[in-house]
Amino acid sequence: MESVVVSLSAGQLESQVIEVDVSIDGHRVEEADITRVLHEARASIDPGDRVVIHAFPACFAIDGSYGVKEPVGMFGDRLAVSMHVITAAAGPVRNLESAIQRAHLTVARFVASPYASALATLVDDERELGAAVVDMGAGSTQIAIFAGGALVHVDVIPVGAGHITQDIARGLLTPVDHAERLKTYYGAAMQSPTDDREMIDVPQLGETGPAEDITSQLPRSVLTGVIQPRIEETLELVRDYLEAGGFDGIGARRVVLTGGGAQMPGIRELAQTILGKQVRIGRPRRVVGLADATAGPAFATCTGLLLYDQMAPLELSDERQTEAKEQPKGRLARMGRWFKENF
Repeated sequence: MESVVVSLSAGQLESQVIEVDVSIDGHRVEEADITRVLHEARASIDPGDRVVIHAFPACFAIDGSYGVKEPVGMFGDRLAVSMHVITAAAGPVRNLESAIQRAHLTVARFVASPYASALATLVDDERELGAAVVDMGAGSTQIAIFAGGALVHVDVIPVGAGHITQDIARGLLTPVDHAERLKTYYGAAMQSPTDDREMIDVPQLGETGPAEDITSQLPRSVLTGVIQPRIEETLELVRDYLEAGGFDGIGARRVVLTGGGAQMPGIRELAQTILGKQVRIGRPRRVVGLADATAGPAFATCTGLLLYDQMAPLELSDERQTEAKEQPKGRLARMGRWFKENF
């Protein structure tokens, strides 16, 4: 193994839509026109001190009519493209790439984590009709919004399941590794009627000696009382970010929860209440034969990285390679292409 495809959730991912149009003088749209408008779009990208992670066409338009997916063969006066550009801060990207290179690997490309999770969990109809993937990771919660079959917005909320672990460690005065274990085995997003009667062992911070002397017993309701407020806060932030990203109205009703934080019992019901939308838990699809241990929401991003080359559309960063492969060979062939593009 020499190169890897790497998920990226650091660097404050940001979305930007760039619209570019060119004149086609009423003739039939051909591949050369698509190449020309994409070249114009590429030239108009100005990330400043940030790094472009993704840049691909969300949709095309003919004479102002948007929503065209395959403009080749259509007629019009102007051809336009809406480019979705995702950027990240340069520092974290370079630090991550440097760490990977120290392991004697090269980075084939970075893929935004919520985009990879969406490739693994969304069905075709959800991408077409509109859906939001909310990936609840350890350090952050990432959002990917799809509409019309394309990724149209990405956001990252700097709150994740790791913050729940820290809350448990502080609230119950227990070591962090034990707090993670308590969250995994006994944690829930909502109180249940039996929580007050069920007792759990909580190792105490800094105590030494026999296990019975350093462990206290608490009702499970105390643990849930620590977890639920943090999840509610996270989901309220998700709701605000979805509205800011344009994911509201009657067509924006589907949310897919994935990531390790989505495995907590009761989180689907709580999310439906706070978000006011239909919510389902997103597990990896399209890859057959996954073991039970790797078929859950926590492995959605990893599965999406495997699917990226097969499912993702051609991006501007890849266009140059494709164009080089399709470039006509020989002098006469190049002259013929020039006449075709200009007359």
